[in-house]
Amino acid sequence: MLRKMLLAANIHAGKGTVRSCLPELIDYYVSQGWDVTVHTTQRPQELPQYLKENACRYELLASAGGDGTLNETIHGLMGCSNPPLLAYLPAGTVNDFASSLKIPKNIPEAARLLENGIPRRVDLGQFGEQYFSYVAAFGAFTDVAYQTPQAAKQVWGRLAYLVEGLKRLPNLRPFHMKLEADDFSLEDDFLFGMVSNSTSVGGFRFFEQSGMAIDDGLLEMTFVRYPKNFAEQQAIMNAILKREAAPDLIHLRQEGRLHIFSEIPVPWTLDGEFGGEVQDVEIRCLTRALKILVPGAEMEPLTPSSKMK
Repeated sequence: MLRKMLLAANIHAGKGTVRSCLPELIDYYVSQGWDVTVHTTQRPQELPQYLKENACRYELLASAGGDGTLNETIHGLMGCSNPPLLAYLPAGTVNDFASSLKIPKNIPEAARLLENGIPRRVDLGQFGEQYFSYVAAFGAFTDVAYQTPQAAKQVWGRLAYLVEGLKRLPNLRPFHMKLEADDFSLEDDFLFGMVSNSTSVGGFRFFEQSGMAIDDGLLEMTFVRYPKNFAEQQAIMNAILKREAAPDLIHLRQEGRLHIFSEIPVPWTLDGEFGGEVQDVEIRCLTRALKILVPGAEMEPLTPSSKMK
């Protein structure tokens, strides 16, 4: 009997590459001895419920789409009592999560991790009752990802984000918040903040030399204080561009849990999608909660003749 897999595809992600690759993907998986069921996403937030109801019937789930599609996939998998192994086929505009795991951004190459990849358990973030694969963020420019029109992303790629971000320059404002962790407390006005599990998010790479890992039970936290004058504004920009620490202006932490209180509801983005407006939220690291295929050559090919680990 053939082993069963589900191919969940967002044919509108990125520049529509999933649509053009779909016949090749189906043929490839069938050639590897899998019984393939294809589900194309029909509307935003439709995928999580579909996966909660159906994913447990499969041994392998291939999710083809961008960071938003991956976020919906994770929400669905977290609702499964026995979730399948995830194969991520990145097709979005940025694909930060794939970059952290070194998953090829060429969809057919990513699919071939079925033969030469290894299953690896990685951390996830929990934001209240929601989840994120690589970032939860608020403040300056964080609405760019989900407010940039899809048509513009398909035509202009990353440039579309830059153009949309420039429109928001006149509206930057401070967010007064109190941050609390197990051995840490801070209250201040912030321009921007993010809690991530990624080697890079939008150019921020402050944790490259910290020994951070995506399966260490810790989330990386970056909070940028609202500048009081032009000199502080320049110092923040220089620190970001040079990837250098500025302790009085940019607060960096690695924690397994963080509680955030704000004076007013603050809009957040989760993996580039709108995550709601909250005043009081706990963010936690779910240690090694996701099993996903990543590049590697330390196991036999994941085909019907080999055993899934």
